[in-house]
Amino acid sequence: MSQGAKILVVDDEHAILRLMHLALKGHGYQVLEAETGEQALIEASTKRPDLAVIDWGLPDLEGIDVLLRLREWSRIPVIMLTVRDAEQDKIAALDAGADDYVVKPFGMGELLARIRVALRHAAKGDLEPVIDAGGLTINLAERRVELYGTPVRLTPIEYDLLKVLAQHAGKVVTQRQLLRQVWRDIDPDNAAHYLRVYIGHLRKKIEDDATRPWRIITEPGVGYRLVTEAPQ
Repeated sequence: MSQGAKILVVDDEHAILRLMHLALKGHGYQVLEAETGEQALIEASTKRPDLAVIDWGLPDLEGIDVLLRLREWSRIPVIMLTVRDAEQDKIAALDAGADDYVVKPFGMGELLARIRVALRHAAKGDLEPVIDAGGLTINLAERRVELYGTPVRLTPIEYDLLKVLAQHAGKVVTQRQLLRQVWRDIDPDNAAHYLRVYIGHLRKKIEDDATRPWRIITEPGVGYRLVTEAPQ
């Protein structure tokens, strides 16, 4: 997989982009480039690279925010580039889903070696960035939701709930999982009512009939399931 792999390089320093482009091309890789976080997300969702090298400091988004957005739908290896060498920054990057972390200035030999390692250990099978649930379209790459082609306006919590369910479409997601992933530091044992309230709000926006939901199914005492096919 290493030879000919498609590498997305995200950096707003032209000199770095030029250096990495030449080095990667010289080692047989295909190279995609982006100078902003939003451009990087578009390149990743449309051209599906095998690995991304993302600079922490971008003009529009922090590199770690690009990583978090990417991890909503993609498992491609990501190597973070940064001038920061603090332990907490490395932990933050790895916790956010980075596969490796290289501090500037770096040698191309070191970066190329880390790319080879990351590609060898690459997880198989990305999630699809666009999920269709019987007329409900969830674009994870662009954070856009449409119902029969009409945009659906969701609050951040409603979107996060739908995103987690979409990431596990067809499978039951437990209440504890949803609470921890959406509210993070909330006590899941005492917050089930939050979930019921927001699932109710979400159903009013994405179900054909909120009183008879079929897209978000309740699994009594367990959690919820996003169904992707309309009932016959």
